[in-house]
Amino acid sequence: MAEPKRILVIDDDADFLSYVQIMLSANGYEVLTAITAAEGLRRMHQDPPDLVIADVMMSYVLDGWTVSREMKADPLLREIPIIMVSAIVSVEDDGLFPTVETGGADAFMSKPIEPAALLDRVAELIRAA
Repeated sequence: MAEPKRILVIDDDADFLSYVQIMLSANGYEVLTAITAAEGLRRMHQDPPDLVIADVMMSYVLDGWTVSREMKADPLLREIPIIMVSAIVSVEDDGLFPTVETGGADAFMSKPIEPAALLDRVAELIRAA
């Protein structure tokens, strides 16, 4: 039997971490969590996951994009797919954030996240990796 794919979720919202952890674990994934960008990067270097889900806004406004940029610059981490998530989805705020194309993420999803949509995207990115 194959080992479960490991997903690191980085978000400073404990409720979101719990929600995603329950959802992914129930579908056969091993879920690791981190509440800061620095903790997430540290965990990745200790034991690289198969996929990362990171919130755009944590302690600092663009923490998630910082994680993404650092991952893409690191030979050990650059091939790990990244899903960026954010509760900020208004058209007025669109220009404040990098796009998937410019920010280095493989996908972007808006909170609240629909479980089926997240599971589909996770499976798709892990298959493609």
